[in-house]
Amino acid sequence: MIDDPSLRWADDAAPPAEGATLVVMLTGWIDAAGAASATISAIADETRAEAIAVFDHDTYIDFRARRPLMQVREGLNSVLESDHITLSAGTDQAGHGLLLLSGPEPDMAWNRFCSIMGEVADEFGVAKMIGLGAYPFTTPHTRPSRLSITSPSPDVLAAVPLLRSSVDVPAGTVSMLEHTFHRLGIPAMTLWAQVPHYVANGSYPPASVALIDALRQVADIIVDATDLRQAAVDARTRLDELVTANPEHLRLLGQLEQLHDQTADTAESGIDAIGGPSLEWASGDEIADELERFLRDQQ
Repeated sequence: MIDDPSLRWADDAAPPAEGATLVVMLTGWIDAAGAASATISAIADETRAEAIAVFDHDTYIDFRARRPLMQVREGLNSVLESDHITLSAGTDQAGHGLLLLSGPEPDMAWNRFCSIMGEVADEFGVAKMIGLGAYPFTTPHTRPSRLSITSPSPDVLAAVPLLRSSVDVPAGTVSMLEHTFHRLGIPAMTLWAQVPHYVANGSYPPASVALIDALRQVADIIVDATDLRQAAVDARTRLDELVTANPEHLRLLGQLEQLHDQTADTAESGIDAIGGPSLEWASGDEIADELERFLRDQQ
């Protein structure tokens, strides 16, 4: 095992099978509606992933930015809870080995963190690295969530038929991991699901389902995610009920559907039409306001 003071291995840590895929989702960067977080949680549950290593908090986490949760009961300060950056190992339905890197994104020492993960990948014979993310987009909930990809490798981009965008945004640790693995000769990419911008602050299981299906497409990772799929059906039903109850919302939704369908040909070619036809953001905002009121009433 890698000997580094910032990485603590479990006493009974069982390494994954040779040729495992590393799936990464670190909270704190771009994850609209928590879709990527829900995806890796579903994968961890279904593959019965067990933690094999934990990264040291003092090395990577700024506690002022991510304060532990203090539980006080009748004045007794009983528990301080804090999420850890964890490396877990599991197996999918087909027997494929998986490594899952999850938890909060490091606040510091990114180069050290990525270097250690590169050593881990080399020691365990990791065959592929896949990050997960989700971003808000002017897309309707009545259409499947589109997927886009980022990668430092032109060969990976050419082999994976997903959308490819052009945009300048602040990077996350997963972006640095992409480059670390690329330098090691390990295919690396991040899959991004589009989330309707009017539900980006809630939960949106259909985007998680899209990520699950994409993992099967690009890495043969097979998980059912039955609960997520049912949650996606329920979410579609709730949103349909909300929108169809108001003729104005139906009109706004129709505009989003028109925009989506107009860019379908471009999307099929693998280019994300960020600079293509656009609608006023107010359309989504109006639906979002009504949606928030609806969800409050349901609660």
